[in-house]
Amino acid sequence: MRIGTEAETVRSGGRPSPPPTWRQVLRRSRRLAAMLVSVCALLGAVRLVVPAAADADSEPAGVRRQLTFLREELDDGAGDEAQRLFPEGYFFLHALYGLSWVEIGMREPVGDRSTALREARWALARLDSASGRAPFSPGLTPPYGVFHRGWSNWLRGGVLSLQPAGHRDPGEVRRFARDSGALAAAFDASQSPYLEAYPGQAWPVDSTVAIASLRLHDALLPGRFAETVQRWVREVRGRLDPRTGLLPHRADPDTGDPIEVARGTSQSLIQRFLIDIDQDFAGEQYLRFRDRYITSPLGLGPAVREYPDGMDGPADIDSGPLPLGVSLSASVVTIGAAQVHGDVPLAAALAGVSELAGLPVDTPWTKRYAFGLIPVGDAFLAWSKTARPWVAKAPPPPPAQVSGWWRGPLLSLLAVLAAAPWLPTLVRRHRRGAPSHPYPTSRPRQMN
Repeated sequence: MRIGTEAETVRSGGRPSPPPTWRQVLRRSRRLAAMLVSVCALLGAVRLVVPAAADADSEPAGVRRQLTFLREELDDGAGDEAQRLFPEGYFFLHALYGLSWVEIGMREPVGDRSTALREARWALARLDSASGRAPFSPGLTPPYGVFHRGWSNWLRGGVLSLQPAGHRDPGEVRRFARDSGALAAAFDASQSPYLEAYPGQAWPVDSTVAIASLRLHDALLPGRFAETVQRWVREVRGRLDPRTGLLPHRADPDTGDPIEVARGTSQSLIQRFLIDIDQDFAGEQYLRFRDRYITSPLGLGPAVREYPDGMDGPADIDSGPLPLGVSLSASVVTIGAAQVHGDVPLAAALAGVSELAGLPVDTPWTKRYAFGLIPVGDAFLAWSKTARPWVAKAPPPPPAQVSGWWRGPLLSLLAVLAAAPWLPTLVRRHRRGAPSHPYPTSRPRQMN
């Protein structure tokens, strides 16, 4: 004890230093809080400036670590937890995990794709499991509905894409051809271009994914479905949402007529897949979507509205909360839509905002957003950052919509946040250093 307090005793002239007063504790706590706020603001500025998106040939930084985190979460039951949040939670989490690995594998030499192929196959097997099929009806056409069959078929085609043409697994080839044929037969027999995902319910986005998988089939195997795809595009063009000119959010399963206005959550997915179906039609649709749904709330960076400009509506489980009409989930998925259309400025801006607002936590082995509380959000972000067309050629970039100065307001806000905690201290120091009288007193007159 004497040794531990020797320095304090010397400084205090032989007497132990008194414990800090509550004012001193409060002052130190305020300084620590100010330092934390400033450091967080500085880190946010760095995340905003460092590029978060990648071109079509390079691998986005951090995605492999995201997938490591997701695999750990999936092994710990994250799929079942996601299923309790929304009807396709288990399915979507595994599907996006597998699709992200396909995207990673496509960027690697053929001989280095074993990890990507193993993980994508693992995810595909989960889609085919009882848990993956549980929310869907076996009595639909095709069985389990177009949502389950379309996304599964797209991932199955992705697994084949990772294998050299002459060395593909024969069983996987047969299954892909068989499921593609079942999808095409269902579309050919339907009066509507939009098949049912659930009994009596049809979402055009689900049929868009399924049709894209037929185009992928014809790109990998001998072509069979060109007429089905062409007829689908013609029928869709005749059933667009009259308010926006886009594919509607929901449609009548019998006629295909729109019954709900186009919405950001489904449009962000539609624009990701439509380019692999019909590149000209996709280009038209993408520009319409961008003009009506991209916004900059309070001038703080781009985001995606859930409803078209000038219209508001209720939030739901797909959109999440809608602050200022913005859907965070649609904003994340639109990163991928922008990338496949060559819209690099918008993709980079949305990715940059996600790095700031997503509160990422980095370790040498993993990366997670929102502290890892919502793994399906990590899955959508990893999948979006790796996006590129699978069938179509890279399109010419559209005219830029996002200004190169979009970071300016956000950086200014971060600068204010970094400085604000120190203002009271600076004010107090200024007051201490000021003279006690604002003007010097006059000298007394000397008497002669």
